[in-house]
Amino acid sequence: MNAPYEFGILGPLVVTRDGRNVSLGAAQLRTLLAALLLDAGRVVPVDALVDRLWGECPPPGARNAVQNYVLRLRRALGPEVVRTDRRGYALDAEGGHRLDTDRFTSLTREGAAALDADRPERALELLGDALALWRGEPLADLEPERFRDVVPVLCEQRLAAEESWIDAAIRRGRPADALPELRRLTGLHPLRERFWAQRMLALYQCGRQGEALASFREISALLAEELGVDPGAELKALHQRMLLAAPDLAPAVPRTPTVSAAPAVPPPGPGRSGNLPAETTSFIGREKELAEAERLLGLSRLVTFTGVGGVGKTRLALRTARRVAAAFPDGAWLVDLAAVTDPALVERAVAESLGLRDQSTRSAADTVADHLRARRPLLVLDNCEHLVDAAATLVLRLLRAAPDLRVLATSRERLGVPGEHLLLVPCLTLREERGGGACEAVRLLYDRAAACAVARRPGEGDGTAAAELCRRLDGIPLAIELAAVRLSSLSVEEVLERLEDRFRLLSAPRHLSHAPAGWPAALDTPGPGHVPGQMSELMPGQASGRAPVLAPGRYLQTLRGVMDWSHGLCTPGERLLWARLSVFVGCFDLRAAEAVCADEAGRPESGEAAEGIAREDVLDLIDGLVHKSVVTVEPAVSPGRHGGATRYRLLETIRQYGTDRLRAAGSSTGLLVRHREYYRALTARAAAEWCGPDEAGWLERLRRELPNIRSALDFCRVRPGLAPTGAAIVVDLTRTRCWFFGSTLGEARHWIDSLSPLVDPGLGELTVMVPVMRAFVAIIQGDHAAAEAHLAECRAVAPGTPRPAPVVYIEGVYALLVPGEPASIDQLAYARKEFIAAGRTGDAHMATMFWAMAAAFLGDRAEARLACDTYVADAESAGAEWARTWAQWCTGLAELLHGEPRRGLAPLCDALVRQRALDDNWGPAWTLESLAWTLGALGHHDRAAVVLGAAHRYRQVTGARITELRPFGTLHARTRALVREHMTAGAYTCAWQRGATAEDSIALALGIADEVRRPADG
Repeated sequence: MNAPYEFGILGPLVVTRDGRNVSLGAAQLRTLLAALLLDAGRVVPVDALVDRLWGECPPPGARNAVQNYVLRLRRALGPEVVRTDRRGYALDAEGGHRLDTDRFTSLTREGAAALDADRPERALELLGDALALWRGEPLADLEPERFRDVVPVLCEQRLAAEESWIDAAIRRGRPADALPELRRLTGLHPLRERFWAQRMLALYQCGRQGEALASFREISALLAEELGVDPGAELKALHQRMLLAAPDLAPAVPRTPTVSAAPAVPPPGPGRSGNLPAETTSFIGREKELAEAERLLGLSRLVTFTGVGGVGKTRLALRTARRVAAAFPDGAWLVDLAAVTDPALVERAVAESLGLRDQSTRSAADTVADHLRARRPLLVLDNCEHLVDAAATLVLRLLRAAPDLRVLATSRERLGVPGEHLLLVPCLTLREERGGGACEAVRLLYDRAAACAVARRPGEGDGTAAAELCRRLDGIPLAIELAAVRLSSLSVEEVLERLEDRFRLLSAPRHLSHAPAGWPAALDTPGPGHVPGQMSELMPGQASGRAPVLAPGRYLQTLRGVMDWSHGLCTPGERLLWARLSVFVGCFDLRAAEAVCADEAGRPESGEAAEGIAREDVLDLIDGLVHKSVVTVEPAVSPGRHGGATRYRLLETIRQYGTDRLRAAGSSTGLLVRHREYYRALTARAAAEWCGPDEAGWLERLRRELPNIRSALDFCRVRPGLAPTGAAIVVDLTRTRCWFFGSTLGEARHWIDSLSPLVDPGLGELTVMVPVMRAFVAIIQGDHAAAEAHLAECRAVAPGTPRPAPVVYIEGVYALLVPGEPASIDQLAYARKEFIAAGRTGDAHMATMFWAMAAAFLGDRAEARLACDTYVADAESAGAEWARTWAQWCTGLAELLHGEPRRGLAPLCDALVRQRALDDNWGPAWTLESLAWTLGALGHHDRAAVVLGAAHRYRQVTGARITELRPFGTLHARTRALVREHMTAGAYTCAWQRGATAEDSIALALGIADEVRRPADG
């Protein structure tokens, strides 16, 4: 007797048999099946089916078309599944076939009965099993118009089940378990009062009475604003009982949330502590601004610090974030946009700062929104002024998606997002504090001078001179810090005298008429009501009880004067290097500075009056600029690790000044060309050398160089004739797998899609490699349509036989991962041989890896052993650590499918340990999955369920789509079906969620594997 089918409509339509997906192909065929499933066991008239398939405008011969679709459905599922009646057709309900809606209805009914019988623990299990059946919106892959009478009903049933599950959690004394779900539900259904009542009660019973009462105020305001009504009787009564501290509402004893009872997996992601950098210098003053910032963050979900460059917006934002971090259980996260030049990459910069590595076809904005949806973080967006539109669009989307998100932005102009509150950051105070203490500006001068090892504190005996110096600098923090450096060799009076000479030169009206290129634009005047000071120009000698707020012209005059003065005090070589270093965005290392900024044989760039810079002088010149506070040092993050060389940075305002100087000398384009050539050479070298002992070092170096590589790519995109260079950079980064570690495949796709149309055909190997890499990215992302289109492009640019090795390679990868064809084994073996003959070590390694994978999945025992042993030997010979992890993975897979599964546990565990050491987020998704397959094959079904959950968590982090990679999807479905067959639904859900919600999924899986291995090893 044939095995029964399992049908699922609580999500995209799915049909499985014996744990394997059954493909139905055409959308109309799936629509017909869905229509029959909705009335399983009952006859559905032909006219009703016609209406489902075509709506109000059926084509001629629609009834005959229905008959044809029924015949095709019978061929796909078997003649006994759909029976014919004189009135229409019916899906056989007597063959043991199972429908997820029937299971859902049964479980929710039993759960409600258990709740009525005062058995909340049993209700939690039953309702959790019911909600675990949901995979998304019902019938999400079919046209919504065809099922608009059904989908809302099913969604309402789901909401009712969620209400019951939350009731059970609260009654069981576990209100904390329900709070994350309630936060999500009140955000998605803000006018559904029942969820708000449950949220209030859960908060109250967790001892958070203040937040419970605040929730009542929030829903009351929302109902009044949206509907013009008061809260309903249930909410009012609950609110009144809370005010009276009713005994039956007494807070429950806090309990640790039990993950097995949760109906859904919380979104995965990195640690929750945030990524705020540690302060390296003392923070001076700003108490009023800090208090105002905290007040505004309590009122608004978006607060923007505005002000001109150098006034201290970033430092104030970071200090504010630290002060309020305790109020954000999901961390405070800094996103520095200074190095981002392409507006399309703003959302990717946010994802990168949050540690998200989604490799799917989803946009980075979708990934970030989903990650933040049920969280309560603070996002600090720094330096938004050159990307205002893109930043505003993303912020608005995130605020709408994540109801508990707060955003603190810094920008020279407002973002213009609804609900935004502005805080205009003023200069430091210039008047003495109450009680005779020094003002903020003088205190900063004292502190920074002491940091420069000044033997005598400025102001001792000449406090008037120190105050006058700060007044002439208008209290601008950056200007004061630059002046403080000079106090190591000059007195305060001498510094003041030299500044006075500089300001007299700047007093001509022409300096007030326009800002130099690259300097801050005029600041928009913020709206009234929330700015701590008025926008006014404070001229010398004017007294004010508050910090000065300068008009843009006055500010530019002051800061430009200090910059010019600092620039003039540098040696000619330091001045020239300052300008040249401005081509770097973000950080750079000494090797990059020497390659880009030094002249060949000491010859200067065209148009420069200086004698040039010799390579051997670059380090000494950088050291001089560091001592003058023009260049800042960022020491190795982890000394001793790969990529740990000291790096340098120019503050953004100082970099803009250098850019202005470079343009004035007519050298900007020449230095940008050098910058592009250096990073082109770096990526080409990486592609040639990555597969070797320094593999991890190359990956770390490329990751740290990505901001400058992006800048080079942007230059290639907009500069005529340079698109091929940009395309070559992206191709080489893809060959090194940099996108997997340092960014995402989505960014690789962004760059190669934007550059490839600008690449002329006939450029030899590049003409072939561009579509090859486009196809590779699409295949790994599961975008089959795009992959097929790019494969056709590969064949078009390389017609005839034999095809080039890269084309054969990508055809083999496609054949393996999409249709799962055994022909892929020979294709990949051939590509490997050709790559080795051409000396392309890295490309040969990738071909060997996929050859071993294809032989294990699709070949016989001899083929699998040969390919796997070859891969292990090649990886060991190369000494490449990442390659070793996949060689171990292939060994475990070959043992599972062609040998002894128990022997596969050791190499899989070894691969996991190595992947963790490499900080690899991509590899563990597949190693954990394979470990689950092995545990299932060994009969450890409960342990396999846990590891399946852990693998799912990693796939969510990376965006990997296992169902779109045929051999992986097949084994996944087979293992899941096997495990579920040997476990009750509740036990499976409990075990699966244990893995999916574990703080350390890898440690959990390694512990489980060790338990299984120990008896055999002992």
